[in-house]
Amino acid sequence: MIVLKAPQEKLLTALQAVAGIVERRHTLPILANVLLRKTGETIEFTTSDLEIQVRTSAELGGDAGSLSTTVGARKLIDILRTLPGDQVVSLSANGAKLTLQGGKSRFTLQTLPAEDFPLVNEAVDFGPVFSVPQKTLKGLIDQVHFAMAVHDIRYYLNGILFVAEGRTLTLVATDGSRLALAQAQLEADIPKQEVILPRKTVLELMRLLKDGGKDGGKDSAKAGAGDDVIEMRFAGNQAKFSFSGMEFVTKLVEGKYPDYNRVIPKNHKNIITLGRATLLSSLQRAAILTSEKFKGVRLNIEPGALRIASSNAEQEEAKEEIEIDYDGPSIEVGFNVTYLMDALSNMGQEMVRLEMHDGSSAALITVPEQEGFKYVVMPMRI
Repeated sequence: MIVLKAPQEKLLTALQAVAGIVERRHTLPILANVLLRKTGETIEFTTSDLEIQVRTSAELGGDAGSLSTTVGARKLIDILRTLPGDQVVSLSANGAKLTLQGGKSRFTLQTLPAEDFPLVNEAVDFGPVFSVPQKTLKGLIDQVHFAMAVHDIRYYLNGILFVAEGRTLTLVATDGSRLALAQAQLEADIPKQEVILPRKTVLELMRLLKDGGKDGGKDSAKAGAGDDVIEMRFAGNQAKFSFSGMEFVTKLVEGKYPDYNRVIPKNHKNIITLGRATLLSSLQRAAILTSEKFKGVRLNIEPGALRIASSNAEQEEAKEEIEIDYDGPSIEVGFNVTYLMDALSNMGQEMVRLEMHDGSSAALITVPEQEGFKYVVMPMRI
C-alpha cells in the first residue's frame, strides 16, 4: 500500500511540526516514533512523551484506504532532509516495515504497532475556549523564557506562570535570582486562569508559534482561516492549544507559584535611561574577561557616567564606560553579567531603563515605551 506520495518539502514540514518533543533516547522505544494514521489522502501525525502530545495533519496523496502505524520520527526526518526539496517521495507499507523512496534512493524502516503507542489521556473537563493572537503569546514568551529555572528542585520554577484575567495576559518566569514579567492587553475579556506551563512546553510553543513575520510559522503543516490566533483551553492539570492546524496537549506543573508582585521593586528613585544595544555590547565585551564559574561584573553609576568592570583569576581586566544622563548618588553594585545580557538580548526596543536603590538592592530593568515588561535581577557580591 502506498501510504503517501508527495513533495519532500510537504512531508518534512508536517513531520518537523510534531517532532520537537521527540527524545532520541527514551525508556519506551516507541516514544521515538511518530504515529501515522491514514484516512484516504489525509495523514494525521502524532507524537508524545507521555506528558506532551502534538498532532497535525496533511493531505499527502497515496492509495485509498486506512492505515495506522508508527515509525522512527528522527530517522525519517534525517533521511528527508538529505533529499531535494522539490523531489516527490513515496512511503509504502509492507508488513512490519515502511519503505521511503525518492528518486533512486530507497530506505526500509522498521515499524511498531499503532495500538502500542501511548497517547496522552486527555481531560474531560476542559474549560471554555478563548483565543489570543499567536504573535502576542509568542512575544510574551520571548520576553520571559530565559528566566525559567532549569532542573530546580522547586519544580514549580521550571516553567512559566500564565495568568489571564479580564483583558490582561501576564507571563512570569523566575529562577530565584532573577524574574521576568511581560504583559499584553487583549481586545476581549478572557476567563480567569492561573497555571504553570512546563519548561519543555514553553520551548516548543516558542518554536511553533508564528510571530507575524513573513516567515512566521514555516514549520506549520497546515494553514487556514484563523491561522494567526491560538485557541486555549485549561483543565485541572492539562492545557490544550490549537493553532495553525495543530493540536497541542500538555500536562501542567502543579504547585504554588511565588508571589511575584512582592519581588518587583516599587519606588526606586535612581533611574538611568540608555541605549539597549550600547549597554549590551559593553556587557558582552566585559563578559569576555569574567571567569567560567564566576560571571560577575561591577557597575559603578556616577553623575554622567556608567562604568562597567570585570576581572578574572589571571588578573586580566576589562573596563567600559558609557555616558549617561544621571545626577543622582554614586552606586556600586555587582551582577551576574549573563543575567543582564539575557534580558537585553531578548528585547527589541532601542532604549532601556535601569532603576536602582543602592548597591545591595535588586535592580529593575524596564522599557520606556512598554510598561508591561519588568525584569528584576538580584545583586551579587564581587
